[in-house]
Amino acid sequence: MKIAVCIKQVVSREWQVRINDQRTWVRDQDAAWELNEPDAYALEEALRLKEKHGGEVVVISAGPARVTQVIREALARGADRAIHVEGDHLATADAFTAAEALAEAARTEQCDLILTGLQSDDQGFAQVGVIMAERLGMSHSTIIMEVQVVGTTLRVKRELEGGWFQWVEMPLPAVLTIQSGINQLRYATLKGIMAAKKKELKTMPAPAAPPTRQHIVSIYVPEKTKATRLIEGSPAEAAAELVRVLRDDARVF
Repeated sequence: MKIAVCIKQVVSREWQVRINDQRTWVRDQDAAWELNEPDAYALEEALRLKEKHGGEVVVISAGPARVTQVIREALARGADRAIHVEGDHLATADAFTAAEALAEAARTEQCDLILTGLQSDDQGFAQVGVIMAERLGMSHSTIIMEVQVVGTTLRVKRELEGGWFQWVEMPLPAVLTIQSGINQLRYATLKGIMAAKKKELKTMPAPAAPPTRQHIVSIYVPEKTKATRLIEGSPAEAAAELVRVLRDDARVF
């Protein structure tokens, strides 16, 4: 069973965000980077499926040269080989552009299963996996909490709202977007880090970028403000108004 896992490099959560002069993205020249957490869960699920059913795990990442950092980390955790779709414009690409680049690499691999994290920690659109499935003509399912492989069929458990879950049967090949918390993450060992240096890392150029369908107009850091509101009137009127404010404005109950 050949499983591809799409991973993304994102700004570390410990890094203090600085906005660039154009106010369109963060000033990332001096940023710290890490593996996107939902993608880490997708990688772990792929490794567990490989241990159970055999096969190969291939990680695919699209971005500038610096993304080799997270690719090497994925190889150290147990992936067999990797593909880097290289292009500086992919650092801030929208979901359509990123999905097209990843799909181009996955298409050459003829994978049985493609896993992605549910969403990225930076943009959080949760669309890349869905668009990839459409581009590749594969069945897909989202917000996955459990994966069972039975022959050429998948049974997957989807997380719904309000504590509900849904079981779905679907054919292979397929694309799944994995929910964080589906499993317990493993981390790279010294042996794994040393082994990663000898594993194949193939680099391919990014395909011609399609017309941008989404663009960021402006981003900003939320401003912290404080305000005091005086509720006047009789005790009964003040109490009624306080209840209304807490219910309708503050929405605390």
